Amino acid sequence: MRSDRPRAGWGLKLAAAGGLLFLHLPMLLIFVYAFSSEDKSYRFPPPGLTTEWFAVAWAREDVWAAIRLSLQVASWSTAIALVLGTLVAGALAWGRFLGRDTISLLIILPIALPGVITGIALRSGFNALEIPFSFWTIVIGHATFCVVVVHNNAVARLRRTSPSLIEASMDLGADGLQTLRHVILPQLGTALLAGGMLALALSFDEVIVTTFTAGQQTTLPIWMLNELVRPRQRPVTNVVAVIIIAVTTLPILAAYFLTRDGEHVAGAGK
Repeated sequence: MRSDRPRAGWGLKLAAAGGLLFLHLPMLLIFVYAFSSEDKSYRFPPPGLTTEWFAVAWAREDVWAAIRLSLQVASWSTAIALVLGTLVAGALAWGRFLGRDTISLLIILPIALPGVITGIALRSGFNALEIPFSFWTIVIGHATFCVVVVHNNAVARLRRTSPSLIEASMDLGADGLQTLRHVILPQLGTALLAGGMLALALSFDEVIVTTFTAGQQTTLPIWMLNELVRPRQRPVTNVVAVIIIAVTTLPILAAYFLTRDGEHVAGAGK
């Protein structure tokens, strides 16, 4: 069957290829330098290739400590965001009350503002309340933007889900918890999973907000920044960067495939 869509010209194809190259060439260089035999500088091409730095990175306890901390922070931040983001999305998607649009703007503000502004605001707030910087201050800082990611996914799905499904559930005798379990959550399932994966990935590699809220804690991005400023073994940093790329790319791809068919939602368009 012949498609009616116009075919892209060579100029547009070259522009798209150039844009992709501009975005991904630095990541390809990270992969190359992870195998470099030179441990003090970034020379291109590398004087030699080796896999020894993967074993070195595996044996360094400071790398594992930073990874564990980042995973713990990301897990807690995502859990908080799933609860708060879903509740706010439900109120804003179907609720009608004074100040609804203002609240919608305030919800997305933390991710719309530059990270340095959010970090300064959080640090000032913690100082004013005399809250010592710790693991939990990092979690609170990350949750501020993770909530936005979950909210955006959940509210988009709820707005495509007809409220008549809830009315039908109530008419058939279901109570609030049964309606939530059997009607609302199945509609939100993939949206929440995608939002949670994106929140986890964003929290795992967040560096700006973490810098203002970490105190003496060292997450993986902070560790990498310190290693670039005062390097011990430069290729180890690139090996860890390759791991981060893998860890953050997989959930983002999963989130994409889970939500690309999100328009086919029960009750949509009714």
